[in-house]
Amino acid sequence: MARTFVIGDIHGALKALDQLIQKIKPKAEDKLIFLGDYVDGWSQSAQVISRLMELDAQYNCIFMKGNHDEWCESWLMGNPADPVWLFHGGRSTVASYEGISTAEKSAHIRFYNRLRPFYIDDKNRLFIHAGFASMHGPEHERYETSFLWDRTLWETARSMNKRLSKNSLLYPRRLQLFHEIYIGHTPTINYNKFTPMKAANLWNVDTGAAFYGKLSALDIDSKKVIQSDPPQQLYPGEKGRNP
Repeated sequence: MARTFVIGDIHGALKALDQLIQKIKPKAEDKLIFLGDYVDGWSQSAQVISRLMELDAQYNCIFMKGNHDEWCESWLMGNPADPVWLFHGGRSTVASYEGISTAEKSAHIRFYNRLRPFYIDDKNRLFIHAGFASMHGPEHERYETSFLWDRTLWETARSMNKRLSKNSLLYPRRLQLFHEIYIGHTPTINYNKFTPMKAANLWNVDTGAAFYGKLSALDIDSKKVIQSDPPQQLYPGEKGRNP
């Protein structure tokens, strides 16, 4: 039976990604959905992109774009490096591209260019990096930066009364639009949680791999969680995005 895994923010941790794929043991019929933020943090951001391209050639993969990916894409396309990006992990990404051939950089740009803002599957499940603000859904979003940066959707889900029925007039309209929603962007370790968090019908799969958490994959049908070792252990001597 085909499985679907959603995978959280990688942030340059190729070793964690490889561990995760080895544990998943994906089959040809499986689907791998990546929520974005592939770069900025640990020292192998460019190598993560190359690995994702290899996985895409082998399996059914769907890739969202994260805010860090957009920063890197802009730089690769010849724009000045955003100082905010460099401060928030971009320096390690720039360093990871040293020695990468022009041809491979061009292939990476094509990869970045085709990253999705969001994906809705045939069971009305939404996959998006951060969130959206429109009460009519992401297709009607006025400001596409919301897909990369919005935290209000997650905060809304977290603040809900757990006993509130989905049919209630008080149930947030954005959450009513979908059977389930899967996001990254906001590390669950901010709440002292080291596995994916569920709030209402929304799952947050960013378990802090950029910092001291682990990289996580969630089987969206069984809700089984698969995790790597903490990248902090896999990259001794590095800080990732830890202060």
